[in-house]
Amino acid sequence: MAHEIDYHLVGDDMQAVIITLDPKEAVQAEAGAMMFMEDGVEMNTETGGRLMKGVKRILAGESFFITTFMNKAGDRKKVSFAAPYPGKILPLNLRETGTMLCQRDAYLCSAYGIEISVAFTKRLGAGFFGGEGFILQKLSGDGFAFVHAGGTLVKRKLSTGETLRVDTGCLAVFEESVDYSIEFVGGLKTAFFGGEGLFFTTLTGPGTVYLQTLPFSRMADRVMTAAMRNRGETRGGSILGGLSGLTGGDFKF
Repeated sequence: MAHEIDYHLVGDDMQAVIITLDPKEAVQAEAGAMMFMEDGVEMNTETGGRLMKGVKRILAGESFFITTFMNKAGDRKKVSFAAPYPGKILPLNLRETGTMLCQRDAYLCSAYGIEISVAFTKRLGAGFFGGEGFILQKLSGDGFAFVHAGGTLVKRKLSTGETLRVDTGCLAVFEESVDYSIEFVGGLKTAFFGGEGLFFTTLTGPGTVYLQTLPFSRMADRVMTAAMRNRGETRGGSILGGLSGLTGGDFKF
């Protein structure tokens, strides 16, 4: 039986997880996720096994390498991992939940030995029209894994045959027993002018689903839109300033 990880979460909307390691205990994490580690913790970067494991992680949205942190000291030591953008960190006890599927690049860290691999959606339509790609992360093993989601997490437990339709980007994590497919929103007017895209995800129970209120793709889109708008305003100001200089005074419309 795997050793339970001693951890606690800090922060509210920009969280980090602090893990306390016993002597010789180790955790693994996505490369670049570490925030701090105490003296006595040694870091080692590897592919996590065979070459294909690194390739599978790339397909799942993670880096080729995975980093292992082992406590080489004689007493307990701490290591911490931080989320890459505002949101929540979700602890998953895979011993209790079984295999979990999550959006690409959601994985943050886990107990040593947890398998991070790829899972394709059960139907090709979900991949080509889902808006988030047809490759999901698959987390399996005996122990804790920590995933990150944008905004706030909403948990829904679906009974057998119960369906839930969600924006594809808002789907964060779900149990392997949940059926995942894509459905057309219906009606050309709704599809093109509803602002929610042409397709949404249909989830069918049984199983537990976690939704994220602020997908990174949505946040990035708003930032890019604002940046382009501000760039246009800046260029407009520069043009007016140049015209003012040429006329020897204030330029007026």
